[in-house]
Amino acid sequence: MKLFAKRKRQDNTALLNEIQMTKLALESAYSNFENVVDPDLIDCYIYEVNAVQKRYKFLLKQAKILEDECGLI
Repeated sequence: MKLFAKRKRQDNTALLNEIQMTKLALESAYSNFENVVDPDLIDCYIYEVNAVQKRYKFLLKQAKILEDECGLI
């Protein structure tokens, strides 16, 4: 039983790390978007912001599922 608890903690830690990295990527994408003037780059950063937002939303859903299942996070 301890083996499963250790694995869940590792999974939770990995998920929390992914969420943190995604938050940083989102901040970076917003910053890049705010600092470009070329229309092609504006489009590029709009797509990047949207993609990172979707990833962030997905990771938060996964964290919520883990919290509901285990009550760990």
